[in-house]
Amino acid sequence: MSLINTQEKRVPFWQNCRESVILTIVGGAIDTIGFIALFGFFTAHVTGNLVLAGAVWVNGGKGVWIKLAAIPLFIFTVIVTKYLIERFDHKHKILASLFLAEAFFLTAFMIAGLLFEPFKHAEAVSVAITGGLGLIALAIRNTSSKTLIKHISPSTMMTGNTTQLGIDISNYLSHPTEENRVSMVNSLSIILGFVIGAFLGAFLYWHLDFWSVAFFIFPILYLAYLAYNQKFKTPS
Repeated sequence: MSLINTQEKRVPFWQNCRESVILTIVGGAIDTIGFIALFGFFTAHVTGNLVLAGAVWVNGGKGVWIKLAAIPLFIFTVIVTKYLIERFDHKHKILASLFLAEAFFLTAFMIAGLLFEPFKHAEAVSVAITGGLGLIALAIRNTSSKTLIKHISPSTMMTGNTTQLGIDISNYLSHPTEENRVSMVNSLSIILGFVIGAFLGAFLYWHLDFWSVAFFIFPILYLAYLAYNQKFKTPS
């Protein structure tokens, strides 16, 4: 018996993974740019700020309050975003609006970075403002991921996705069906998208400073267009 049933229809990669790849590339890039520029501040992997706050505190460093303040700001943004989601009846319109809001705050993140650079002190208010704007953008994204687009794996935190990739590889090796192949490819695309985003963000920031953020605003605007026109992939 063939390892893969050739009668099963294969879904084109981009058709199946377009949204998740775009989201993870942007998530990886913005998180990396913020980490490099803002003394190790995470805009996407927000709980990482708690780890770094503990490390900075033990080592006598500065900027602990900024990393700790990220948590309540993130939670507040989630509360407001969730409230707004509940006020809309049309899923595609609110999703488009949330992508536009993410693009707006990413733009504000870029502008603040351009205005305040160079950042000289980890405890500076300019670091808090700039990091906070990036964090708000990705807190909106995370809320969307947990509510409107739950069928797409989280695009800003990769531990769970890496675990899922291992599970999907195991499932495919045990039962090499088209369904398991698609699941494995989905998981792999998410990890690779985040890695590509992280390296691309670092490269662009090295050469363009905060102008690098602009390259990742346009993909979010594209997703807003897809969502508004009901072309954003949803579960079948």
